[in-house]
Amino acid sequence: MPDDLTRRLDDVVAVYGEAMGYRAELLEARRGYIATHARRPGFRAVATLTRDGHLVGFGYGYTSATGQWWHDQVRGALTEEARKTWLTDCFEVVELHVRPAAQGHGVGARQLRTLLRMATGATTLLSTPEADESESRAWRLYRRFDFVDVLRDFRFPGDERAFAVLGRQLPLPT
Repeated sequence: MPDDLTRRLDDVVAVYGEAMGYRAELLEARRGYIATHARRPGFRAVATLTRDGHLVGFGYGYTSATGQWWHDQVRGALTEEARKTWLTDCFEVVELHVRPAAQGHGVGARQLRTLLRMATGATTLLSTPEADESESRAWRLYRRFDFVDVLRDFRFPGDERAFAVLGRQLPLPT
């Protein structure tokens, strides 16, 4: 799966950009991160393709560990008890995106379910921009999957937006 992701990196970055609304210069930086992430321990990925092979959505994650940027940022904001609960054996959902035109049709839910069923670990964490939970498709999806608040109004260096860090126990019920 890492090779599939890196082979389709242009498509992956395009979906990411459409879904997140990021500027082109930020997308170029993300390209390098995504290629590096594909080699991390515990890497798992999902993709949704149209019948003619166009990428509609993707998601991936890996084992969260000390020394990884996101892990260390979140770890620094948590209490010792929360660190033990959430980060001891954690699968980090790094990206989960669906092209805006394909949203609202269950693609994200299928991708998240598949990704979490492949995940290793006792818990899973992800971050998402703060938004009105009743209006945001992403927030409604995460709440349907029983994600709970771990951190709210968290600021990552280099991004002016506030994020929430959400988590849930694994495995998913069958």
